[in-house]
Amino acid sequence: MIRRLSQARERGIPEATVARLPLYLRALNGMAERGLATVSSEDLAVAAGVNSAKLRKDLSHLGSYGTRGVGYDVEYLVYQISRELGLTQDWAVAIVGVGNLGRALANYGGFVSRGFRVAALLDADPEVVGDHIAGLNVEHIDELEAVIRRRGVSIVVLATPAAAAQQVAERVIAVGVTSILNFAPVVLAVPEGVDIRKVDLSIELQILAFHEQRKTDRMTGGPAMAEEWPEAVDL
Repeated sequence: MIRRLSQARERGIPEATVARLPLYLRALNGMAERGLATVSSEDLAVAAGVNSAKLRKDLSHLGSYGTRGVGYDVEYLVYQISRELGLTQDWAVAIVGVGNLGRALANYGGFVSRGFRVAALLDADPEVVGDHIAGLNVEHIDELEAVIRRRGVSIVVLATPAAAAQQVAERVIAVGVTSILNFAPVVLAVPEGVDIRKVDLSIELQILAFHEQRKTDRMTGGPAMAEEWPEAVDL
């Protein structure tokens, strides 16, 4: 999928639009499940959490303009977005690092319905290697390159400790993987042509904490300003 997103950018689809396409697809899939045949741009925008003008502009990059007075055909728009995101084919994924996070990802049932098949699990811990998780045996990290070739892995998910992530990334890149989803709390250095998406849950929590603090400040009158601080006392 990540490689397909690179192709979308090369065709002139803005990065921000690419990032919103999965939101539209999730909303459309829900509508299809409810039996809706068409949807207006306003209703789809509300379901996706964006404004309707932005949605119409995003979909115009796909050549989809809807029909005045009718809206968009839900089934066809699902197909268009799925095709653009590369979800009309099966993507083999390897998860490296099978701790609590790696196990949770391996057991997540939503990947298959979205075109992703977890094809391999790898770890360096001898006590983890050999475990049977989500229908797969955990293989040793020493077999990384061979497993990627044998299973036809296109996307690697890094759920390793920060100290190991860079080395693992270099190994998978050397064997031909150019799409990496990184959960490790570290910024990876990769060559041009390699696409990395980083997920840092602690950063997201910090952002939420910022907004919570702002709400608390508004309710309590805000934090003390500099002029309200007590003067320094010489000791």
